[in-house]
Amino acid sequence: MGQQRGQPGPESEPCAGVDIALTRVFELLGKRWTGLIVAVLQPRAVHYADLRRSIPRISERMLSDRLAELAEAGLLVREVDSGPPLRVSYRLTEAGRALGPALEALGKWAETYLPGALPCPGEAAAETAEESSGAL
Repeated sequence: MGQQRGQPGPESEPCAGVDIALTRVFELLGKRWTGLIVAVLQPRAVHYADLRRSIPRISERMLSDRLAELAEAGLLVREVDSGPPLRVSYRLTEAGRALGPALEALGKWAETYLPGALPCPGEAAAETAEESSGAL
């Protein structure tokens, strides 16, 4: 009938281990904005200001932090263009460019399996503010 003492049951079995490589990938790319930054840089090197405009809701601090993390991970290179004016651009390394097919596959997966067009975080906040103020 029941389980005997000392015998592990389904509830007490240890969780299956998570693939360590996937854990490392999601620790880096699972952070907010990181995948979008890599996607923007896929086709070519981009100046900081253009990168900032490409992802409108990211703060300058967050963009700088994510760029530093990606550089530390070996996925992008920061280059200072000779001035004046002094301009900084970023380009993906071979490792960063190799993420292109995976990002493309994730985009296709989202088109197929994510229901409808999900609102962007900034748009959802704006709609909530409008509803609260009664400005519908």
